[in-house]
Amino acid sequence: MMDRIREGSTGLVVKIILGLIIFSFVFAGVGSYLVGGGQPLAAKVGEREITRNDFEQVYQNERNRMQSQLGEYFSTLLGDPAYVEQFRKSVLDRMVNDALLDNQAQDLGLRVGDEQIRQAILSMPQFQKDGKFDEEIFNISLRRAGFSSDSFAEYLRQDLVRNQLVLALESTEFTLDNEVKAQGALEAQQREIRTITLDTAEFAKQATVTDEEVAEYYNANKQQFVRPEQVKVSYVELSGDSLKAQAPITNEEIQTYYNENQDKYSTQEKREVSHILIKGDEADAQAVLARLDAGDDFATVAKEDSQDIPTAKEGGSLGWIERGVIDPAFEDAAFQLVNVGDHSGLVKSAFGYHIIQLDGVEAPKTKPLAEVSSEIKSFLVDEHAADAFYSLQTELAEKAFESPDSLDDAAESVNAKVMTSDFFSQEDAPELLSNPTVLQAIYSPEVKEDGLNSDVIEIAPEHIVVVRVEDVRDETVLPLGDVKSAVTARLSQTKGEQKAVELAQGVINALDKGEVNYLTDNGLSFTEARMITRADELANDVYRLQKPAQGTSTYAQVMDRQGNNVIVALDGVLELSNDAMAQQVSTRLLRTQTQQDLTATLDTLKANSDISYPLLEQ
Repeated sequence: MMDRIREGSTGLVVKIILGLIIFSFVFAGVGSYLVGGGQPLAAKVGEREITRNDFEQVYQNERNRMQSQLGEYFSTLLGDPAYVEQFRKSVLDRMVNDALLDNQAQDLGLRVGDEQIRQAILSMPQFQKDGKFDEEIFNISLRRAGFSSDSFAEYLRQDLVRNQLVLALESTEFTLDNEVKAQGALEAQQREIRTITLDTAEFAKQATVTDEEVAEYYNANKQQFVRPEQVKVSYVELSGDSLKAQAPITNEEIQTYYNENQDKYSTQEKREVSHILIKGDEADAQAVLARLDAGDDFATVAKEDSQDIPTAKEGGSLGWIERGVIDPAFEDAAFQLVNVGDHSGLVKSAFGYHIIQLDGVEAPKTKPLAEVSSEIKSFLVDEHAADAFYSLQTELAEKAFESPDSLDDAAESVNAKVMTSDFFSQEDAPELLSNPTVLQAIYSPEVKEDGLNSDVIEIAPEHIVVVRVEDVRDETVLPLGDVKSAVTARLSQTKGEQKAVELAQGVINALDKGEVNYLTDNGLSFTEARMITRADELANDVYRLQKPAQGTSTYAQVMDRQGNNVIVALDGVLELSNDAMAQQVSTRLLRTQTQQDLTATLDTLKANSDISYPLLEQ
């Protein structure tokens, strides 16, 4: 198993995982997830520590990702303290799982060498330009993500080792033809249905809610109408991006940079070469070299004597090469040849003895300034903005400290405006102020109670803010007058749902008895029959229904995605076979089995590990 694990570490799957997963995480800013060091702990797995700062940063990244995907719906979810607590715990659990896998990989002695890390970095498209690794892009990307080259390499090493374990589990799974066929048949099955949709919103509009009912509900559920403590905050924001417009770059600066860095915009010299490889002793190689020195044709000799079979068939041709990609001794000899047609002496490598012939030379080419001018300008703008940012950061920190009772002087020193928020709580803070470090500063005694300016707070690389609390609202139960409309809407919705459920159940009971007039009496009718697959929004409920007998229907009440009650008539089941789905089904079964194996492995590791959650114990 160890050999299989090590072989998997350099496979295509790992590269895909790195390309699609790591960078969505890394460049959201998780550099601090590498080390601890005297910080409050969120969790501890054996000797491996997950600091509170590590957790808060990863939690914020995940929160931002969910916000971008779900929008307002996710904001609504965050209004529920129970959901927030569960969401935070799920993030911490994933970090603990990673730590468990790291510990297990270490116990198994899994390693990833420096050369593997180097090759992984060189092959990552995020660091490439025109298909080649670009050191400038690499350095800028790491700086913005809060990494040094060493810390990023260590992060990458850790993730590669962890994936060796996952790939090992994956490689031990298999599927049987019978189970694939049976699963495929289930997935291909179609069902014929008719439906009646009872619009809950329409029933809610027709519901009557009295003032007495509103007051009774409010008095019985006051905890639902508690407004948490809120603050109104003023702040000054400074970011490198905002300074780019203030960093004009002249044509002279672009020309100077181009002149001083032409190697960045030049291709390497390329050489077209052929070779003859002799794997025997030096005497055999000398005999072949003597033939060439006597004037024999290189391609003919290569076809007859070269022991590199694939290239021998092509007269020894290796095509075009450039420095840094082949054996150093071979490379040095190839690039020392002067004239096309010249051949080298014997060149020793790990493969044997080579004789190299120069077939062509392509001189280095430098891109003209016009072609790279915009690229250089963009880079210089970034550099100038970064320099300006760090200078202004110092100025902002000094002014905010010197005048702790106001942000006016601090804002003026960096040519920014003092912005003021509306009242908000920790759960619904504006995006900029929802950063865990910012919230911690806002609710600190010095800022919230003493009314002082905060220190400069880094939100992201080259992005900072200084905050102060202008006003505080204590936690309070909102008066009935403020929430009456919300209570009324909630009661109307509840009554509407109850009415829809009662009507749906009445319809189903009548149909089961054969009383079809019940539909017309209530102004209802089924839609035309249609076939559905497992992709249909009602599939989860419909596919649970009992298959009807020939000539009959099975009736049930389900919910659609809009929360409406739907009466379903299941009229028939169509069994299909789809051989084309076999590979997809097999892949899904393997994925499910691998996930089950991973879950079982993690459960075992948890049972045998010393895990503590200081964050959850507070």
